Order: sequence, then structure tokens, then C-alpha cells
Amino acid sequence: MISVEEARARIIAGLAPVGAETVGLSAAHGRVLAAPVLARVAHPPADVSAMDGYAVRAVDGIVGAQLRVIGEAPAGHPFGGAVGPGETVRLFTGSFVPAGADTILMQENATAGPGGIVVNEAAVAGRHIRGRGQDFAVGDVLLPAGRRLTVRDVGLAAAGNYPWLTVFRRPRVAILSTGDEISLPGEAVGPGGIVNSNSAMLAAFVAACGGEAVVLPAAGDDAAAIAAAAEAARGADFLVTTGGASVGAHDLVQAGLGAQGFALDFWKIAMRPGKPLIFGHMGAMPVLGLPGNPVSAYVCATLFLAPALAALAGLPAGAPVFEAARLLGSLKANDVREDYLRARLDWQDGGLVAEAFARQDSAMLKPLAGADALIRRPPFQKALGDGDVVEIIRLVL
Repeated sequence: MISVEEARARIIAGLAPVGAETVGLSAAHGRVLAAPVLARVAHPPADVSAMDGYAVRAVDGIVGAQLRVIGEAPAGHPFGGAVGPGETVRLFTGSFVPAGADTILMQENATAGPGGIVVNEAAVAGRHIRGRGQDFAVGDVLLPAGRRLTVRDVGLAAAGNYPWLTVFRRPRVAILSTGDEISLPGEAVGPGGIVNSNSAMLAAFVAACGGEAVVLPAAGDDAAAIAAAAEAARGADFLVTTGGASVGAHDLVQAGLGAQGFALDFWKIAMRPGKPLIFGHMGAMPVLGLPGNPVSAYVCATLFLAPALAALAGLPAGAPVFEAARLLGSLKANDVREDYLRARLDWQDGGLVAEAFARQDSAMLKPLAGADALIRRPPFQKALGDGDVVEIIRLVL
């Protein structure tokens, strides 16, 4: 058996970002930039008013001064002339500041009359003006390559005058569940059967990680059937199988994939749950064989599939983010395997606390759905008591 860290390193070592494509700005949210976004325009494009008010010369804006209004310039309709001594131009938020003016007098600080205004509060040079390029100038790097785009990033790219963006395409992940006993959700469950939850869960996991899932028809416990199903995965960027990864007489994933030229990299990890995980390649396509128990499949996806998808999508790939929490309750000493316990989180006495579920069965989906985190226990960790510090991984998918 190899360690979790070594397994993760070996999985992501040979992965490179998939190809790039161009998408419209409205479809860019959540995608990963394949090229940096450099500003094509300045923002704002000129000195603009930050308030509704009057463009004036600060030297003229003394309390009691009367200024003649020589024009009005709503946003989108700049004033063509210049502001001279004793003059002002009516502006609104977003209006371009006309030549000659160096400050904005808020409308609340002036009394308007026929043809002019009276200044009620002294103007200050530069006040309420957003300078040209205050946000960014032409050529500024707005967004670097390798960034997953947020809603805010999309707004910034739009302000930079980009209708299209170059992004990495979504990694295509084929998902193949195996086992004579599984049926699709909604189908009649036969004698000795069980509903296949893994395919739907993993497809959702892939989508949440920015990939594109292709769910293949399930294959029974037959090497030839597994080989035929795996053939349909060719063309995908990554193949994930579930079930058939252990050592039983009906665990035939390696044999079935072998008929398609599968080359094993490693099998078995010193972890719980998820020990019988398989990794290798079918030609150039990486293959991750997850255990059939749904909790094991999910935990392994969190530890290994998520960083693999990050690497394929052009993002940094590595270990999950670990946080510290205080243990609520106690835990027995750990054995040779790294343990990942489903747990709920709470906030007590100003700190984060984690309580492991009493039952940690790798087939129980309800506790998994109710979990907030995984508690990570290193191999041979001593028994822990109430208040001891533990490492956790928050579950957000």
C-alpha cells in the first residue's frame, strides 16, 4: 500500500491542461482562463462625476458665490465647451467632467435659480471626480491566466471591453459503474439488487469541479462487458470506474480494462475508506478506479479526483485545504491506515469544533449527506480526547 500523499502526487504528475476554446462572456462564469485578460480600454474612460451636481472651478466655488449655468451634460452626452470663470455645467453621476472644471459641487450644496446657482458649501479641488483610468488603464492585467472566473471577474472582463474570453475547455470525464447488482434510480430493483448512487453522485461531483461528465451504461460483473463499456470511454480526458476494485472473485475491473490495454500504475492505498483504489492508464487516458461503496467513492473523489480535475482544467492541483478544529468527544488510537471520518461542525466558545459520527460505515449515504467535514487522522495517531486538535477538510460539494 502507498500513502495518500504519494497516490495523489502520482495521479496528478502526468496531467496537463486540456485544450483552450473561446466562449461568450455570458458563458464564462466558472471557467478557467487560458490567457490573461488585458484591458482594452481605460476605466473610467475620462474624468467623470461621482455625484449629481455641478462642474465648477474650485477657485469660484466659495460660499455665497453665484455661478452661471452654461449647459447640461447627462451621462453619454459630454459638454462640448469649457467651464470659465463664474461658470458651471450641470452634471449627473457618470457625466464626463468638462474642460476647465476641477471639482464637482454636489447638488445638495447649491441653490438653483433662473440661469444659475448659489454656492452653499465651499468646493474643494478634485472632490467627487473619478479620474480617467482610476480603476484600470489600457494594457493593465485585469485577470491572469489560470484563474477560475467569478461573477465579479465576468463584470471586470466586460468593463475591459471583452465580449469573448479564451478559457480551457471543460475536462470530459467518463463514468463507468460496474456490478450485477446495480440498477438505475427509478428502475425496479431486482432480487439482491441496489440502486446505483455512484454514477449520479460522481457526475454531480465532476460538474461541480468544472468538468463535463459522460455517464456510461453500467457494466455487469464480467470482464468482457467491462472491456466493451470502457471502449466507449475513448476520447474522454479521464475515466472513472466504480466497483470491482477489490480482490473478490467478481472484482473484475482490472481484468476488463486490461483487454483495452490498461497499464496499472498503483493499486491499494493506506487509507480508510478507499483502500482498494486503482490508478493507471488506458492508452493516454488516465483511469481512476474507485471502490463501489458510495462513501469510499466520495472520499476518494475528494482526495484524488478533485485535484486531477484541477490539473486538467489549468488550475493548481494539490492536497485539499486542511483546517484545525477541536474534537468534540473522543477517538480511539488509529492503525496503519490514514483515516477520514465523517463529522459535523459547530462553533463553540469562540472556536470550531468537530464531532465524528458514531457510525462510519462506508455504505451509509445519509450520514455522508449530513456531514460538514472529514476528520483526517494520520497513521498510528494516538487516542484523542475531548478538546484535542484535529485536522478537517470541509465538505462543500
